[in-house]
Amino acid sequence: MTAVSATALPVPDPLRCAALAADLDAADLRSEPLRRLWGAEADDALARGMREPILRALADDDGILPTLGRFFVLGMPQPRAALEAALPRLGVDGLVELGLAVAGGATIAPAALLRPQSFVDADGVGEWWIASDLDEVALGTALPPDHVLGVGGASRTLAEIVVPTQVERALDLGTGCGIQALLVSRRAGRVVATDISDRALAFAEMNARLNGIGNIEFRRGSMFEPVAGESFDLIVSNPPFVITPRSQDVPEYEYRDGGLIGDALVEQFVRSAPAHLRPGGVAQLLGNWESRDGVTGLARLDAWVPGDLDLWVIQREELSPLAYAELWIRDGGTTPRDAEFTPLLRAWLDDFAARGVTSIGFGYVLLRRGGSPVLRRTEHIRQQVSGVGDALAHGLSAHDRLADGIPSILHTAADVTEARHLLPGNEDPSVIELRQGGGFARTVNVDPALAAFVGACDGELTVAQIAAALADLFDVPLAELWAELEPRIRALLVDGFLTAE
Repeated sequence: MTAVSATALPVPDPLRCAALAADLDAADLRSEPLRRLWGAEADDALARGMREPILRALADDDGILPTLGRFFVLGMPQPRAALEAALPRLGVDGLVELGLAVAGGATIAPAALLRPQSFVDADGVGEWWIASDLDEVALGTALPPDHVLGVGGASRTLAEIVVPTQVERALDLGTGCGIQALLVSRRAGRVVATDISDRALAFAEMNARLNGIGNIEFRRGSMFEPVAGESFDLIVSNPPFVITPRSQDVPEYEYRDGGLIGDALVEQFVRSAPAHLRPGGVAQLLGNWESRDGVTGLARLDAWVPGDLDLWVIQREELSPLAYAELWIRDGGTTPRDAEFTPLLRAWLDDFAARGVTSIGFGYVLLRRGGSPVLRRTEHIRQQVSGVGDALAHGLSAHDRLADGIPSILHTAADVTEARHLLPGNEDPSVIELRQGGGFARTVNVDPALAAFVGACDGELTVAQIAAALADLFDVPLAELWAELEPRIRALLVDGFLTAE
């Protein structure tokens, strides 16, 4: 499949954006009405790149919502008369002026997608309209290099992991369609959103205007250049971290490729971000890191971060060079049946081999300009997770609080359960596990004393009282028992099994 060039830049005109928003609102172009219109199964199929089920559900329905659904959600041309009826305030000419449609005769072709995107955060439930470039299904060809991606899996992942806190100044580095800037704007006084792509910035500004958000400033530039000398309370980034061979025969997609060799872009971010963090400030990003010649990617990442900064890295997956190459070649719209596939695969594998890369990790990185003691934590978590931002916030808060010692009153978290495994015929368990229902969904093996301690943390007794009672129960010296329990209680606090609230 051959990539094509994208259309002209969107034009985020304030008055026309307001008119379009009013038309979309009047038509109820929202996630749930659309899902009801064409059915849950068809809606789920669209997420897998299939639009035929929706087209079958909308056959012969020329109403306003079906017309806008086909045009904006599926990216399909529609009759001019039907669009004029569906957009009475903006009109088709206004849609063309915004750069969202291509001028034509009786049939109007879309120049972009515009889809409702629901979200849930600490402030409640909401929904935005998000404009982005036509996808591979709508284009019928490979994506152009300057493609601006809509809200994808990585966008949703970053949104979930950002620590929910009110801040004065925030930075969204590499904003793309602007979804992270919009999310952060709900809990920030001011947001600066940057990108190297004029096209991405135009879409991001349009999306802010469509949704009535006015506290975001958009700046063009690479990495931290647009904010030189400035500092922030929160920095978020879904940067173009995909590791791509630097070869003229390999397409470079602006939305995913940073133009550097290997994982140098993630390294540059991690090394540069600390200079732009205020005291207590947090930087969070998604990224890839390479394991090279016996040195793990996590060890390399740790070495990039100054020793006086908090670092919490969670690796979610690790791929071989072959699996990684295939993943991102397919992401660009090229499959093994295409002639370009094998040359691209060869370029990727040669690139990894030249650096001695044995695997590529993916995950979340959190940096914080904190206090003392410094938190340094790298871990592998592959199980299903939820509410990661809240879990990270709890872990940071617990780490800070433990600087003054373990709090006197503790509670077992509401989502914690205990599982005991017994061999047939035995009365005593051979394994006792504590399990989390949310957050990182951790499972921790504990001994009877620690299980009893956690079970007694209901706020009625102090930590000292519980420890003394357990020393009597197990007939061991209190000092010996406490030396065993204390570091493990600290770990359970940071991991969210125990709380001080």
